[in-house]
Amino acid sequence: MKLWLLRHGQAEALAASDSQRALTESGRDEVRRSAMQLLNDPPQVVLVSPYLRAQQTAALVLDVIGSVAQRTVPWLTPDSDPRQVLNELDRYAQSGILLVAHQPLLGDLGGLLVHGHRQQPLPLRTASLVELQGEHVLAGGMQLLAVHSP
Repeated sequence: MKLWLLRHGQAEALAASDSQRALTESGRDEVRRSAMQLLNDPPQVVLVSPYLRAQQTAALVLDVIGSVAQRTVPWLTPDSDPRQVLNELDRYAQSGILLVAHQPLLGDLGGLLVHGHRQQPLPLRTASLVELQGEHVLAGGMQLLAVHSP
């Protein structure tokens, strides 16, 4: 199974709330460049944070790679627990999943998947795309294939 982790692009510093921060033009460009990495091996499903900047990021990815099933899920916010994300991913039988979310969640999740613990989170810049592979989505059960930064 393949799992991609995509951090949203650069977002505005201020908004009415953190969840309403929109992508900047630079952030949109970053996302388009990262999305190009998915063209040859697109995911089967895209799971997205409900936050505006993640929603905008997912929409840009789909503009690049074409139509793929997308679902907004409440368990992909910046402060979500990576172990909860692992439990939630058990519900998805697809062999290729793209998560579009935030730091520190994605860094912690990536570290948990690769190392089996959260003491070595993956450092992710905005619009960084992490490619993981493993037989199952388990703590310590996935191999880090690549980290693409725009």
